[in-house]
Amino acid sequence: MTARHLIDRLVAGDRLDLPDWRRLLDVATPEDRGYAARLANDARQRVFGNAIYIRGLVEFTNFCRCNCLYCGIRRDNRDVRRYRLSDEQILTCLEDGYAAGFRTLVLQGGEDAHATDEWLCGLLQTIKSRHPDVAVTLSVGERSRESYRRLREAGADRYLLRHETASPEHYARLHPAGQTFDNRMRCLRDLQELGFQVGCGFMVGSPFQDNGCLARDLHFIQEFRPQMVGIGPFIPHHATPFRAAPSGNIETTLLLLSLLRLALPKLLLPATTALATLDPHGRERGILAGANVVMPNLSPREVRDSYALYDHKANSGCEAAEGLQRLRDQLQTIGCDIVVSRGDAPS
Repeated sequence: MTARHLIDRLVAGDRLDLPDWRRLLDVATPEDRGYAARLANDARQRVFGNAIYIRGLVEFTNFCRCNCLYCGIRRDNRDVRRYRLSDEQILTCLEDGYAAGFRTLVLQGGEDAHATDEWLCGLLQTIKSRHPDVAVTLSVGERSRESYRRLREAGADRYLLRHETASPEHYARLHPAGQTFDNRMRCLRDLQELGFQVGCGFMVGSPFQDNGCLARDLHFIQEFRPQMVGIGPFIPHHATPFRAAPSGNIETTLLLLSLLRLALPKLLLPATTALATLDPHGRERGILAGANVVMPNLSPREVRDSYALYDHKANSGCEAAEGLQRLRDQLQTIGCDIVVSRGDAPS
């Protein structure tokens, strides 16, 4: 069975089984990747038109209790300049973003003990009282079901939690003992059951990953059916055990974006900062492969370099809120327009 035949099955609305996904990844040629990208771009336009949704990203803390082997803000990295934004700083970011047209705020941080339920719920309530039309997305890691319930009731609309890999064996090689695949999956199930719009995702080209791992990722996402999926190429950080590992492949990342768009046409699918970090045209290439979301950075400039999950992370120009007009101009060159909207996932 050829890759093109399997791609056509996705376009027809079929679900692929695990061997089919593996076969597609194993045999896809550059021509097949181009074919998938054209079909994915068509699918994006059918559902969303030329609209590209913007999310204002506030990286509010880089303290983290976790020690993930790939992450630059891991607990054991003693060279990180740690910071934690105050409520006033976060709300200033929100006001600046709102004035610029952002209607989704993404609060992202390490798993910081300071980010208690009480504090986060209070912050959510303040944000919603000031701007009830703003969607708030949280990305603050693994928590209890009760914690997620409280955050949802306080006003959180969406939650981003990358599953990282759908292979338990691979997960164990990316994380220290104590951080388990089963708990990550429990968190995702809890979030979905509590009514969040849920985002999962993975790094492309992470250490020990092969096409078998990627096939399991695609199959998991197809069955889990999240509203959002964030994928981008793995980029190593110099202060982690994986410092010498190669970066992920951009062409593979673009193919996976296309396949996800074809498998789940209504996905909110970001063209990630990691793509733009490895390729100056990565954002536009990601959109032409099926992506429809970009996430400029609203964080104060003085802390952006300290939220370095990987080396050389892009955090200025079109990757920042102050570069919004430049981003708008660049997207117009590929026939796309930024829209001022919450950008909810279609039902």
